[in-house]
Amino acid sequence: MEQFADNAAVMEGEAAHHLGHVLRAQTGQLYELSDGERVWLGRIENVSRNRVQFALVEQLPAVHPTVDVTLLLSIVKFDAFEWAIEKATELGVHAIIPLAAERSEKALLTAATKRAERWKKILLEASQQSRRVRVPTLYPLGLLDEAFSRGTGAIRLCLSERTEAPPLKTALSSVIAQSATLAIGPEGGWTDRELEVARQNEFRPVSLGRLILRTETAVIVALASLNYALNDK
Repeated sequence: MEQFADNAAVMEGEAAHHLGHVLRAQTGQLYELSDGERVWLGRIENVSRNRVQFALVEQLPAVHPTVDVTLLLSIVKFDAFEWAIEKATELGVHAIIPLAAERSEKALLTAATKRAERWKKILLEASQQSRRVRVPTLYPLGLLDEAFSRGTGAIRLCLSERTEAPPLKTALSSVIAQSATLAIGPEGGWTDRELEVARQNEFRPVSLGRLILRTETAVIVALASLNYALNDK
């Protein structure tokens, strides 16, 4: 939805075609609409081939994440990666940078650039489901050194399986921040060189405990912990 004006809104293009011809939307049905800033409940007034007109009924509460989190997520098998970015969206991430880690499968890295449009659609649908006003930014696949240098959050964390890494809980116990960058590695973990690059870019290695989690599970646990720790301060 591009904008709301005069208690009305118009949806055009692919989204309107999907709503009218795939979902079989009918006059009088109610839908939640967003223009990137606000959320309204809209009632369909007219449906044509690639255009749907709405009357605005009432403004709804909009979800604005209070912590700006950038997720550096290593490429793993696409079903797991796509599940992870869907849940990351529901948990409020601001941006996602797919990462070409040294232990990411080369065939997956080759195919990753062709999946960008699919991933953007996943982010859009997850945002709509969770009533987010803005869809997370999806960056192109990044090489390790470049991606880590983009870490601009007030707190920068790199999940590590190394025994010397302190618990995430400890790292967050005294932090007050409105932005964070979180890096999560592939199956098999980070290499020594990757951890050194992270250190050079001021990332702090942290652990989620003794259990070895799958990448997609680590995404949920870490983001939920960040939200709990930082949104409460």
